[in-house]
Amino acid sequence: MKTAILDDYQNIINKLDCYSLLDGLDVLILNETEKNIDKLSESLKDVEILVLTRERTIINEDLLSKLPKLKLISQTGKISNHLDLKACARYKVLVSEGIGSPIAPAELTWALIMNSVRQIPQAIEGMKNGKWQVNIGSSIYGKTVGIWGYGKIGKRIANYAKAFGAKVMVWGSESSRENAVKDGFSKADTKREFFQTADIISLHLRLNESTIGIVKESDLAQMHSSSIIINTSRAELIDKDALIKCLKKGRPGFAGIDVYEEEPIYDTTFELLKMPNVICTPHLGYVERNGYELYFSKAFENVVNFMNGNPTNIANPEII
Repeated sequence: MKTAILDDYQNIINKLDCYSLLDGLDVLILNETEKNIDKLSESLKDVEILVLTRERTIINEDLLSKLPKLKLISQTGKISNHLDLKACARYKVLVSEGIGSPIAPAELTWALIMNSVRQIPQAIEGMKNGKWQVNIGSSIYGKTVGIWGYGKIGKRIANYAKAFGAKVMVWGSESSRENAVKDGFSKADTKREFFQTADIISLHLRLNESTIGIVKESDLAQMHSSSIIINTSRAELIDKDALIKCLKKGRPGFAGIDVYEEEPIYDTTFELLKMPNVICTPHLGYVERNGYELYFSKAFENVVNFMNGNPTNIANPEII
């Protein structure tokens, strides 16, 4: 079966150990993201199996209608709002869900927190330009780290913060806040308290209809001028344009961002990249070799099982 792997930005997937699972298959790997559906569908017109690299390509009715031979989509990681599962069912395309891990995203989040607090990238850039100690950062110790979303990643961030001597305050659903209290952390009683009190806020929510734009401009405006917001989850959690507006006004004072509404970003004039109080990384949350081996090995296993007549981890079994 003709198989395609989409959005391999780093040209790394065929070098993974788990790629051997696809030995003998006719595999097309696309390294560039193609936003034009007509051009993308032309490249994929003979493809029967698609392997997705997380959420880098939108799978909707417009694309599915142009891929008549498609039988299976194998997702790396969990299915999110990038994939229209109902449309897949209408076009009789099975979708296999992958596996996720909190390790790499949590480590990247903490790295952004450390770099934002200590202003390390700015110091490095200053030194490259012949300057010495261009700024002065701060320490994590004694600060209040606010975590919105106390799931697998949020729990790791809470324990990292504890190890660094920070206080932890959790906001989110009632159950997540109570779980945080059971683990020895504090909870915010209101969203207002959360934004006004935390020195560092890190977002760890899944993106769905109820969480799109859940962080408002009015929320960010309540943060103080030395506070930091970190977003390694989804850009759409923050109301459109709210982050840039508030950063320009100085509340919050800093941001560490790994996710964007349109990816990839090749435009060097992209506004966040030009802001001295923002650290940007190119959606590195899960991009790490061990994580790739984990994600793609499961996706490739689902491909092999489908070809052997035993589809696994099917998210829309009603069409089998």
